[in-house]
Amino acid sequence: MERVDVAIVGGGPAGSSAAHAAATGGADALVLEKGVPRADRDRLGPDSTDAAGILDYWVDIMGIHPDEFDDGVVQRELNRAEFRGPEEAATLESTGIDSSYDKFGYTFQRARFDDWLRDRAEDAGAEYRAGVSVRGVDTDLSVTPGGDDPRHTLELADGDAVGADFVVLADGPQRTVTNRVLDEYLPADAQASERLASRTANHIAYQEYRHVPDAVFEEVNDALVFWWGVMPGETAYPWIFPNADGVCRIGLTMPIGLDVDEFDRDAYALLDADDESIPQGSEYVRRLLEWQYGDEYDVEEDFPVVEEAGKRNGTETYPISSTRPIDSPVEAGIAVAGGAMGTTSAFHEGGDHVAVRTGAIAGKLAAEGDLAAYNRRWKEAIGDEVVRNVTMADMVADYGPDDWDRVIGAADAMLAAGASDGLLAQPYRSGWESAKLLLGYKWNKRRVKRDYVGIDESEYVY
Repeated sequence: MERVDVAIVGGGPAGSSAAHAAATGGADALVLEKGVPRADRDRLGPDSTDAAGILDYWVDIMGIHPDEFDDGVVQRELNRAEFRGPEEAATLESTGIDSSYDKFGYTFQRARFDDWLRDRAEDAGAEYRAGVSVRGVDTDLSVTPGGDDPRHTLELADGDAVGADFVVLADGPQRTVTNRVLDEYLPADAQASERLASRTANHIAYQEYRHVPDAVFEEVNDALVFWWGVMPGETAYPWIFPNADGVCRIGLTMPIGLDVDEFDRDAYALLDADDESIPQGSEYVRRLLEWQYGDEYDVEEDFPVVEEAGKRNGTETYPISSTRPIDSPVEAGIAVAGGAMGTTSAFHEGGDHVAVRTGAIAGKLAAEGDLAAYNRRWKEAIGDEVVRNVTMADMVADYGPDDWDRVIGAADAMLAAGASDGLLAQPYRSGWESAKLLLGYKWNKRRVKRDYVGIDESEYVY
C-alpha cells in the first residue's frame, strides 16, 4: 500500500494550500482530486467556480498578494461595492479594515487561481493527483502517527488504498467524503450527514458569463454589485461581477427548496404574480437584466452568453456552504478545511481567502506531527471574519423588501456621514435608524461570538 505523511482529499484552494504548507514543512503530501473537466482548462482540476472576488483585507487573511499570481489570474481591480435595494442604494468604497493591499479588492479567474495554487504546491514538493476519487477513510485510533503502520487508510474508487498519518478533508461544500468521515465520530442522533446535508446546510448559486454593452461595462468594471430584497429567501440576492474584456458574471444565490407560496409575489421585483414555483436561475438572470436594462437594450441580443467560459456553455451552478463553520475531530488526526468546514459565506459569496488560510494551517500542523491546535488556530486566524458573516446573516434572516430598503438607506446615511472610513463610521451623526443598525449589529455580534460553530469539538466521540 502506498504510504504518505499527509493525505489531502480535494484539490481546490484549501487542499492545495494544505499540500503546499505540508510539503514546505518537510512532509510527504499527496492531494487526491477527483477532477472535473472544464472548457477553459487544459487539464483536470477541482470544481472551480468564479466567486465574488477578494476584498482588501482578505488579501491578508489569505496571505497571498495578487502580485504573486501568474498573468490572467486577476481579472479586474475593484474600487467599490454597490448594494441596491428595491428603491434605496448604498456604495461602499472602503471596508474600514486595515490592509496591506491598496485597492478595494479584485476579481479573479478561479480555474487559473486553482492551477496556480496547484503549481505552487507541486513546486514545494507535494504530489497532486487528479482523476482520483476517494470512497472513504478507515482510521485506527490505536496507531500512533509516524509508526510502521498508517493511522488512516484512504480507500480509492479504483480499488487502491493510500495510508497516511494525517488526513485533511477539503472536498468542498458538498462534503462527499467529509460527512461520511465525521459520522464516525458523532453520536447517531447528531450525524454530520444529516446536519450538513447539502439541501439544508448549503445555498445554491447560478451564474452566467455575458458580454455586456460597453456603457454597462464602464459602469460596473471596477465594482461588485449586489441587489437585496428583490428575490425571496434568506440571504438570497442577484449580482453582477466584472471579468475582463467586457465580460461580466451575472448570477444569484438562494436557499435550496424554497416554496413560492410562502412569499408575497407582488413584493419582489424578480417574482411574477403568476409564478407557480421559484424561478430557475436562468430565468432570474433574464428578469434581472430586463428589469435593469430592458428599457434601453435587447437583453438577449446585447448581453450574449459567452459559451466558451465557465463550467458549461457559459454557465455555472454550484453549492455555497452555510456561514457557520465546524470544528474538526483533531484527536483522530483529521482536519476539515475550506468549504467542507463551512467557511464560505452565503451572505457575500466569499470563501477562497479563508479556504487558503485554513488549508495552510492544517497542512503546517500536520507537517509538525500534531493537529491538536487546529481548531484553536483557525479561530484565531478567521474567527473575526466568520463572526461578522454569521452576525450579518442572522440579522437579515427574516428581512423583506421594505426592511432592505430601510437598512440600505441607513447604511447610505452612515457612509455619507463617515466619508471614507467604512460602513460603521460615525453612525450617530446619520440618524436614529443608522444608530439602531449599529447597536443591533454590535449586540448580535457579541451573542454570535459565543456560539458560531456548527459542530463543536466537544461533540466528537473517539
